[in-house]
Amino acid sequence: MKKTIITLILLLFLTGCSAKKQADSTDDNYRVFYEIFVGSFSDSDGDGIGDLKGIIDRLDYLNDGNIYSKTSLGVQGIWLTPIFYSPSYHKYDVIDYYRIDPSFGSQDDLQKLIDECHKRNVLVIMDMAFNHTSSQNEWFKQFLAAHRNNDHSNKYYDYYTYEYKSANTSGRSFCDIEWTDQNYECNFSYDMPELNFDNPEVRQEILNISEYYLNKGVDGFRFDAAKYLYLNDRNATIDFWRWYTDELKKIKDDVYLVGEVWSGESEINEFIRIMNCFNFTTSQNEGLIAETVKSGNIDRFTSYIENYQNTIRDINPDSMSISFISNHDMDRSAGYLNVQSGQAHLAADLLLLSPGSPFIYYGEEIGMKGSRGGANTDANRRLKMLWGDQDPINDPEGSTYEEKNQINGTVAEQLKDENSLLANYRNLILLRKKYPAIARGEYKHLSFENSSLGGFSVKYEDELIYIVHNCSDQQVQINTDQFTKILDQVGYQSSSLKNNELIIGPYSSAILK
Repeated sequence: MKKTIITLILLLFLTGCSAKKQADSTDDNYRVFYEIFVGSFSDSDGDGIGDLKGIIDRLDYLNDGNIYSKTSLGVQGIWLTPIFYSPSYHKYDVIDYYRIDPSFGSQDDLQKLIDECHKRNVLVIMDMAFNHTSSQNEWFKQFLAAHRNNDHSNKYYDYYTYEYKSANTSGRSFCDIEWTDQNYECNFSYDMPELNFDNPEVRQEILNISEYYLNKGVDGFRFDAAKYLYLNDRNATIDFWRWYTDELKKIKDDVYLVGEVWSGESEINEFIRIMNCFNFTTSQNEGLIAETVKSGNIDRFTSYIENYQNTIRDINPDSMSISFISNHDMDRSAGYLNVQSGQAHLAADLLLLSPGSPFIYYGEEIGMKGSRGGANTDANRRLKMLWGDQDPINDPEGSTYEEKNQINGTVAEQLKDENSLLANYRNLILLRKKYPAIARGEYKHLSFENSSLGGFSVKYEDELIYIVHNCSDQQVQINTDQFTKILDQVGYQSSSLKNNELIIGPYSSAILK
């Protein structure tokens, strides 16, 4: 019988130094974040579209302010996908950065969300799509008018990148500026023109926007398409981000920044010199977390994490690992990591018992499914949250994924089941709070004769713990005198240690001393 067990003689009984460590463990940026695709999360007004008030209504689910809660997920930060006024459902093409999209609410709603999150010690980061804007943005309308009138005095003449039609630049995409001999750059779409970051006024405009939201209390930003500001010119792109992040830190010295550099690690590492970046190696069906769960071999994963930690800290001592399994641009992990067998439980263990600041995609904690599929639409990856309580939220426009394929249950159902995937996620986040070494410690991988069993040690200040994972669908037993006690256990089934005999249940993990 499957069991999600956690030995929570937990936090209520911690005293002295340990209690202080736990209390301090959310006072920095080593936090578990939760990505919310706003339009698909929770609808407060019955129009079928998720909104900011809907998120406020669900804060007790995300973090109710009680560190010992049995009903709250316990995340310590939320990432809001773009909420600015936009013509699309996804909002990555912004018309006005100072206006909240009416379908999502108002600036007052955003302020209330920030305030309510901060009461719970939850950070709020916003998704900033600066590489391009909507073609309906007033800046672009002025840009087109200036070019058609050959009006170089118009400040917007150089707001977007353009070239003469005779140039025929390769490696970049351009769209026609009608009635002129020029084209504007449009690498993502004809209706997403590219801003000109060589223009000091554009740079200042973008800085002003971020400063505005930092002054409202936003804690940081996720930067969309960070490597594309100067397409095929990495040095210019990095120079911009170095300037920009330095300016943001002058405004808020502990600002949380994470860049989307969807690339190989050699390129990502160039950006890590400046800011934290998502680790794409761990993500998706072919990523290292899924590969480890499906192959049953843990050593490559733990060796990689140790090497990755050492690499990024050599590059930037202030850097953190930002791992994730999936996000809004990827097929959902429950499509390739089975929930009923325990694979999804172990994937959560690998993610959340790893260092740094991991990210969870909304619905991942309940095994929501969704893939681009034959319809080839990202809307299928951004389906409505399955609350199970008559929330009027609808799937986004363009989705074709049938609800009958959602087989792993709703939030309401899983809250009643202490063995659910949701319970496993909640317990893992509690463990990260209980043991600060997991997020911050010096990581050393461990190997055993059985390749499906492996793990690591982490040392932080005076705390040294060991975490062992069983990546197989069978119970694994070894004789060892390396460990003296199981402190906590989590995952699909239980584990035990007696007379130097360590037994780890299938798709499960144990924390030991």
